[in-house]
Amino acid sequence: MARSYAISKQVVWQAYQRVKANKGAAGIDGQTIEDFEPELKGNLYKIWNRLTSGSYLPPAVMAVTIPKRTGGTRVLGIPTLSDRIAQTVVKMHLEPILEPCFHEDSYGYRPGKSAIQAIAKTRQRCWRYGWLYEFDIKGAFDNIDHALLMRALRKHTESEWVLLYIERWLRAPMEHPDGVIEQRTRGTPQGGVISPLLMNLFLHYVFDKWMAVHEPRLRFARYADDAVVHCSTLRDAQRLQEVLERRFKECGLEIHPEKSKIVCCKAHRPGIDYPVSKFEFLGYEFRLRTAVRRDGRKFVQMLPAISPASAKAIRKEIRGWRLQNRSDKSIDDLSRMFSAKLRGWINYFGHFYKSALYPTFYNLNRKLVKWATRKYKKLRRRPRRAHYWLGAVAKRQPDLFPHWQLLGLRPAIGITGAG
Repeated sequence: MARSYAISKQVVWQAYQRVKANKGAAGIDGQTIEDFEPELKGNLYKIWNRLTSGSYLPPAVMAVTIPKRTGGTRVLGIPTLSDRIAQTVVKMHLEPILEPCFHEDSYGYRPGKSAIQAIAKTRQRCWRYGWLYEFDIKGAFDNIDHALLMRALRKHTESEWVLLYIERWLRAPMEHPDGVIEQRTRGTPQGGVISPLLMNLFLHYVFDKWMAVHEPRLRFARYADDAVVHCSTLRDAQRLQEVLERRFKECGLEIHPEKSKIVCCKAHRPGIDYPVSKFEFLGYEFRLRTAVRRDGRKFVQMLPAISPASAKAIRKEIRGWRLQNRSDKSIDDLSRMFSAKLRGWINYFGHFYKSALYPTFYNLNRKLVKWATRKYKKLRRRPRRAHYWLGAVAKRQPDLFPHWQLLGLRPAIGITGAG
């Protein structure tokens, strides 16, 4: 039987493998990987058959509201498992075409790029440039203009099936928990497999390429809808703020007024008295900090460290573990339950100025002391003895908790007086 579109079964199988590895929640049909696999061959055949025949119609995405780290909420659109596989098929075809065209200072949702790279580059440039304009795009995923996006897409591919299915995904409705079906005429659901790639393509033309043409002297780092631009003078930053607000408005987007600002990156010098001298970018706070050179001399420079909001979010999650109430668990059990999460935080926030993490993890140690006083009769109502006990465990098993290694095998510091 002749097929309208040449998509191999092997590609669909590879897409399934990627979706399985990424896990993720079920969509509106409630189907999970465990539900999908008993009829794996047949289910994958259906996806392939519909994709190759042009008859694939994406179901509605499921609206899920999640809290933002900085407050407020965000609505994700979660596709069904089968739809995630279909989207991955298109992404696997399209991503190698778009990647070589993207700007080197676009870091979000790209293979070989990371938030840490964006932070490192921003730190380096803060030392060279005295001013910075930080901006955040208001509801970027929700407000992408479909016509402009498809025009950008046609610059890079003439593949009929890729264009067909992306248009269908852009128009796919969103189903809310109360059963209300929302028809969409703008945006691409945050939560879809293909959405980050489409976001990068859209902002490549709205911002990255536009900056390269109109502001070639200025350097920037962009991670999805969050970006910073470095300027040599305050006047340049003020001018840039005005022109970018106009540029985004022309393209149907709005710069978030409360999350965008001009920042002075210079150490205090005569004649400079600017009220804003810090900013947050990708969970890090950049501000003037004291550091020590290799030769032992101190200096003041704009440096990143975990932001207060990020540290607060970590402490909130740790409180949610309710360690002091888990006296039925051994310390090895606690290590198995929480080490992966701790390691993830340290791997991300420990890259720069890692001493800023110490207070948060000293607080975690105090919770472990409380756990020990409830777990062992000999330590009850004896927090001082409990903190020495914890120190002895750390000396004996330094790899038990990742943050003990970060603290340099000093888990007892900050524990005295806990109770």
